[in-house]
Amino acid sequence: MDYQAFVTPLQNSLGSHIPQIIGAVIIFAVGWLIAVIARAATLRVLRMLGVNRRIEESTGSKVDAEHPVAIGVFWLIILGAVIAALNALDLASLSNPFSMLLSDILGYLPHLLAGLVLTLIAWLIATVLRAAVTRALQMTKMDDKLSSAAGMAPMSRNVGNVLFWLVMLLFLPAILGAFRLGGTLGPVQVMMTQALDMVPNIFAAALIAFVGYVVAKVLRGLVTNLLSAAGVDRLSQRFAGGAADVDATTPTATTTTTAAPPPPDSGSGVSLSRLAGTLVFILVLVPSLIAALDALRIEAISRPATLMLGKMLDAVPNIIAAVVIVLITWYVARFVATLLARLLESVGADTIPQRIGMGDAMSGNTRPSRLAHWAVMLFAMLFAVVEAADQLGFYQVRDVVTGFIRFGGDIILGGLILVIGYWLANMAYNAISRASGENTAGLASIARIAILGVVIAMGLRAMGIANEIVQLAFGLTLGAVAVAIALSFGLGGRESAGKLTEYWLNRWRRNRPDSPPDQP
Repeated sequence: MDYQAFVTPLQNSLGSHIPQIIGAVIIFAVGWLIAVIARAATLRVLRMLGVNRRIEESTGSKVDAEHPVAIGVFWLIILGAVIAALNALDLASLSNPFSMLLSDILGYLPHLLAGLVLTLIAWLIATVLRAAVTRALQMTKMDDKLSSAAGMAPMSRNVGNVLFWLVMLLFLPAILGAFRLGGTLGPVQVMMTQALDMVPNIFAAALIAFVGYVVAKVLRGLVTNLLSAAGVDRLSQRFAGGAADVDATTPTATTTTTAAPPPPDSGSGVSLSRLAGTLVFILVLVPSLIAALDALRIEAISRPATLMLGKMLDAVPNIIAAVVIVLITWYVARFVATLLARLLESVGADTIPQRIGMGDAMSGNTRPSRLAHWAVMLFAMLFAVVEAADQLGFYQVRDVVTGFIRFGGDIILGGLILVIGYWLANMAYNAISRASGENTAGLASIARIAILGVVIAMGLRAMGIANEIVQLAFGLTLGAVAVAIALSFGLGGRESAGKLTEYWLNRWRRNRPDSPPDQP
């Protein structure tokens, strides 16, 4: 194949352009070398300035800004070298778009530099203010106290960071304007306008909240100290030691108790003065916080909070009335219960269980005076709880306690019936035994069992426990006894029953001390 036909025209056409090609290559090579040198120099300068480190200190996150800037400088010089090489080759159609791009970039450089300068100025101002505020707060003891009390990082660092970003936010519209970022600048300006409009409201809310906190704290200390000086804290000790009042009385027939000295105040009880101070603090601080929210014009939060506060304030009189009812009832009931217990002891009520044969079951803490004391306290407090629940609107609690009171009254009535029945059963047993002698001990036991059965049925009936079962059992028992008697005396066994009855009557007559002697 003959290559001369192809090579000869190519040499003829390129011969005149070889100097231009060599010049373009040299221009591009020199531009590439300059771009590499500029990239290295830019990266070195940025590292010497510590741009990445300073950005990390300001933002708290690692951001590599050095390499992107160096790469941008590199490609900017490469773009200029490409345009120069294309112009050397007389390729205007290819170099014009790149020339326009380079002119746009170079035309934007002043705005870029202005934006960077404003960013640097804002960063310097924010950094200086953050350092000054942080140092000022660290010099005071308030930072350490808040950190130790709240268990969190020092507040000086957080306040400094907030101030830093606030300054950067204030400079943000100017920075965006310098960068000619109009699409982003509009929303930012609107946001800054709204934020600046809220600054007076924020200061007003902060001032209201601070004043409310100070007033609430002062009132808490005042109320706590006044109530403590008035001796209100001793009420908690009386609540704890009120149960021992009945035990510290005169000796009874079964037990001997000695009044123990009251325990010293260990600080473990409820401090009523501190509790009242805390309630006053809450009642003052909560309206202050709601007023602060109103100053912020945040109705989505302030309106529900206002409604909640209104309900709380409306409930305060009822709560106070309920507390007063319970406290007054406690003291009055304790006084009456103690007086009743001592009265029962003085009249010898504690010796009654010994007389009726229930000394083992009703002694010590279950003696009559003690039971009467606790019964009075229990029912008085239950009535107080019913009234307090009605004041507070807890109607379900009121109904439950009312039912419990009714049931308790039935239990007490049934218990009294059982005690009286037991006493009557023992009295009947003793009377039959003394009147008939030892030969009729079985009859006395039958009488006692019968009385106890009737009394137990009456007691359970009074208590309201299984009324149908009690009625059925009692009816079946009486019916069985009646049927047995009818069968024994009415059918076929009349002669034997008559003889047995005659035998029992003769024995009873002989055992009577005033019976006449048997006739011969």
